[in-house]
Amino acid sequence: MATPLADRIRPKSLDEVVGQTHLIGKNKPLSNIIRSGDLPNLIFYGPSGTGKTTVAEIAASMTDKKIFKLNGTSASTADIKAIAASVNSIDTRGGILLYLDEIQYFNKKQQQILLQYIEDGRITLIASTTENPYFYVYSAVLSRSTVFEFKPVDFPDIKIAILRAFNILSEEQHVRLDIEPGVIEQIANSCGGDVRAAINNAEAAMLASPLPVDGEVRKITLDTVVGVGRQTVIRYDKLGDEHYDLLSAYQKSMRGSDANAALHYLARLLDAGDLASATRRLMICACEDVGLAYPQIIPIVKAAVDIAFQVGLPEAQIPLADAVILVCNAPKSNSGALAIEAAMADLKHGNTGPVPRQLQNKHYDGAEVAVKGQFYKYPHAYENHWVKQQYLPDKIKNAQYYTYGDNKNEQVAKEYWSKIKK
Repeated sequence: MATPLADRIRPKSLDEVVGQTHLIGKNKPLSNIIRSGDLPNLIFYGPSGTGKTTVAEIAASMTDKKIFKLNGTSASTADIKAIAASVNSIDTRGGILLYLDEIQYFNKKQQQILLQYIEDGRITLIASTTENPYFYVYSAVLSRSTVFEFKPVDFPDIKIAILRAFNILSEEQHVRLDIEPGVIEQIANSCGGDVRAAINNAEAAMLASPLPVDGEVRKITLDTVVGVGRQTVIRYDKLGDEHYDLLSAYQKSMRGSDANAALHYLARLLDAGDLASATRRLMICACEDVGLAYPQIIPIVKAAVDIAFQVGLPEAQIPLADAVILVCNAPKSNSGALAIEAAMADLKHGNTGPVPRQLQNKHYDGAEVAVKGQFYKYPHAYENHWVKQQYLPDKIKNAQYYTYGDNKNEQVAKEYWSKIKK
């Protein structure tokens, strides 16, 4: 089986790595650590295709330690113990460096076993993960490691990697390439900052291009790239950080009344087929962030969601776009959300009590009750359909959870009830 192009052209030095200049640029922290040759325990965190494995391999190659590689998806505790057992052998006199890819797949017990070898110095660890290590890596391992975050690679750096890929392909195939204008940009734009995806797309575009006739060049057209290339890579994992980051941006954009941003994040959710998350956050935002400033929006958004599920994708994008724009343009109030949060906080702290007698369901008083009767006042029997009486339990009878918002709708209600309750 042929080695993938991305592995064949993997950089051998830090100077060849594209992107991550905030980490491996001149005199940057990680660059200085690697060039020193004296490595501490390191954890590399970031999306796939951003250079974590490449930088780890370069770092490992610049030490005198014996290098071992494991992958968290397949390695076992026996593998860790076997590596640790080789310490002080002829080929490990300089120490052991373990590169552990996808450490998030190691369970707590496996990480604890690894920890004991890190603590006694038998193993120096370089681990990589696509998930937030502060959620997935055992805290004791984290405390003994330095974490560096890798970012999606920027467009100019991606273009450098693509050109390098085409040059290598040209040399390997002994053919000159005629690359149509826009091809490099199309591949760079469609990879979502993932260098590996960009290189794979470049290789696919060449393989899909017509073979040259003797004396001719191999032409790579934009149509070919679009035909074989992946759609724009949207980093999205329903169980990972990207999922929650995307949902957070979606709701915060609606809350911030930015329709353009909200539609962008809606499009990304729908492109990933996550209709459920898109509609759930939309309904929450209508209630939480618009709420009482425009309460009619709640049934409107619910109707749009019902239509979306009725027609399915891709047509569902139309009613959802309408609803998202409506939420963005609507006046905002979180007074209802704040009110229920305050009530729940009281409950959590034990601020409650028996339901006042006048509000209880009708029943007979016991013998211990001196003055028998419910004494409930029916509001509709009074002027303006309101009468003063206690509704909260005695312990919190003066609690105030709801404060009128400063929007027109709630201020009208405030003025109305202020006149009546005087």
